[in-house]
Amino acid sequence: MAMERVRHASAQMPDVLSLPPKWLNTYGEFITRNAGAVSQIETALRSLTYIIPGRATRTARSMMVAAIENRNLLLSLVSIPPSIHTDLLYQNATLAYGLPTVHSGVQLLSLYHDSLLARTISRLPGVLKPHPTPHNRYTRFWTQKSLIYKRVALALQTIKYTELLWEMVAKRRGERVRWRVVVLLEAIKAICRLILLRLTNSRPLLTPPLPEREVDPTTLEESIRDESEESSQSERDGSWMMPRTGLTLPTLPNSSDISSYLLSKVLTADDIKPAKALLHRVQGQGQLAECLYIIRPLIFALAMQRWSGDKKSWRPWLLGLSIEYGARQLAKKDFQERVAGGLRGLTNLEREEMQKRGWALGWWAMRGAFYENITK
Repeated sequence: MAMERVRHASAQMPDVLSLPPKWLNTYGEFITRNAGAVSQIETALRSLTYIIPGRATRTARSMMVAAIENRNLLLSLVSIPPSIHTDLLYQNATLAYGLPTVHSGVQLLSLYHDSLLARTISRLPGVLKPHPTPHNRYTRFWTQKSLIYKRVALALQTIKYTELLWEMVAKRRGERVRWRVVVLLEAIKAICRLILLRLTNSRPLLTPPLPEREVDPTTLEESIRDESEESSQSERDGSWMMPRTGLTLPTLPNSSDISSYLLSKVLTADDIKPAKALLHRVQGQGQLAECLYIIRPLIFALAMQRWSGDKKSWRPWLLGLSIEYGARQLAKKDFQERVAGGLRGLTNLEREEMQKRGWALGWWAMRGAFYENITK
């Protein structure tokens, strides 16, 4: 009797092992066919972190403020405006830990959904595929070329999305443990960025290093619907299917919409360039500037740990700001000397990244001594 049960269980084992992949495939199909609704749910869950009602206790709010202020890049990585962070209302201290958990979980889930939608877009016919942005062309090139790049970039994004949660957990063990965890996280992030810099042959890093969700979810649903309609039409009418290649001929645009159709097919200089040529390689002082930009968060965290007893000390703030500003000026000087045309010769992707880093300087008004002495 026992042997029969063992044989019966062994016979059912392959079916049981095949269930998780089936569930994942079913979940992936659900996400792609309801991308618009899923995107709205993600936005609503993110909003939970700053629209929860209730009166705040001073202790709970101080715990949350202590976890988000005086950090290097944390405020710029969390999607909620910093002014809302410090004015959040909590009913008890549990929310101070629950909200970072919700935020980290939603961000990680969105990262997985991005991979599902990107996989679906790659299977669409060429006519229905959206035109990729330079950022997505560049990052997709490196993720497809190098498996190490993909894994390191994914690890970097995961740390970014969960660092606030780790810091909140570490704070329960005291300030000393908290700053050790902060320094450790920044050290891991710096190592990941240096590896990415090496893998891309000394090209500037992009934020984020992975492809972004570039298509409107509702548009994706329409594209999938159009693909199914075209396939059913091609089955009814064999003239639409090319016999040798098996590809379906694209439908002609309306006569009243010729101009917009032609404009959508216009190629720019960046569209013609190879993906890896969208960023110039940096050498000499340009490479030094990129390394300074990468290790600046780690240096700032170490300085904050060193002077953690005096939150109003200007030394960490001045040190971090001077390193970031100096790295920016070195990078500009390198581009002016090496790139034909100087800063005007930069690609659109390089201008976009320089602009992001320029706006990021404004977050120094919410860090360290400037926040404690002025902004707060």
